[in-house]
Amino acid sequence: QAQLVESGGGLVQAGDSLRLSCAASGLTFTNYAMGWFRQAPGKGREFVVSVDRNDEKIYWGYDDSVKGRFTISRDNDKNTVYLQMNRLKPEDTAVYYCAASSSSYGSTWYVEGPRGEGMDYWGKGTLVTVAS
Repeated sequence: QAQLVESGGGLVQAGDSLRLSCAASGLTFTNYAMGWFRQAPGKGREFVVSVDRNDEKIYWGYDDSVKGRFTISRDNDKNTVYLQMNRLKPEDTAVYYCAASSSSYGSTWYVEGPRGEGMDYWGKGTLVTVAS
């Protein structure tokens, strides 16, 4: 049974850094693009960033505010994808979800994913709270 388990969330101050991890099991990790979504309190889920199965291409969501502060990476030997978040802001407060898809790009990530659809697998999420 495939499973994605996020870790690394918590309460931090504005300007701090966090690294989220997502450990995958029960699936052939290199068959999947991996990525992160987030859902802020009272808002819809949004696509943050993904990396293709070969760790060659990175795709960003529509929120330009995370570019330059967030970095995605994957370790195919450890079946883990990471989200390094630097210079965190209160508006980064959200539940962060890890997701896996056999599709590397396109509507699966930009349209279906934010609706909670389209991904082959979802994690249960990890809460990041950034205090001002």
